[in-house]
Amino acid sequence: MKHPFVAIVSAIALTLNASQALAADLVDTATTSGTFKTFLAAAKKAGVIDTLKNSGPYTVFAPSDSAFKKLPPETLNSLMKDKARLAEVLNHHVIPGKVAIADVKPGKVETIQGDMLTLTSDNGKVTVDNANVIQSDMMADNGVVHEIDTVVIPAELQ
Repeated sequence: MKHPFVAIVSAIALTLNASQALAADLVDTATTSGTFKTFLAAAKKAGVIDTLKNSGPYTVFAPSDSAFKKLPPETLNSLMKDKARLAEVLNHHVIPGKVAIADVKPGKVETIQGDMLTLTSDNGKVTVDNANVIQSDMMADNGVVHEIDTVVIPAELQ
């Protein structure tokens, strides 16, 4: 018969191993959602995936697949052919820190790209520049993903 202390330690170790196996970073969380195929493909192409797998924490305002479909085809094609510009656009959707939707403070916030996004919050409705948050608080170990309905392109890249 096992000593009770050994049984407890074994149970804790199993629990810790199980929680580590279930740990999901921002990329895993976005993948599981199923609505970010274009964003994830673009992030992979632009070399942004490593950042999103990093320890962070980051808040990602990720455009949905339907948001990318709203872009003119020539804009999307042009972005996908220019890795540096694509990385700039994608990084424009990421801010440092883990900010749940209830904690959004209206005003300007600096992205990891070094430029600014304008956040508004009105009775729980949050916008990011001209994009609406349509799904929020998809929590990851290294941050949070909020789904937005429009790709936000910095003015200098338009």
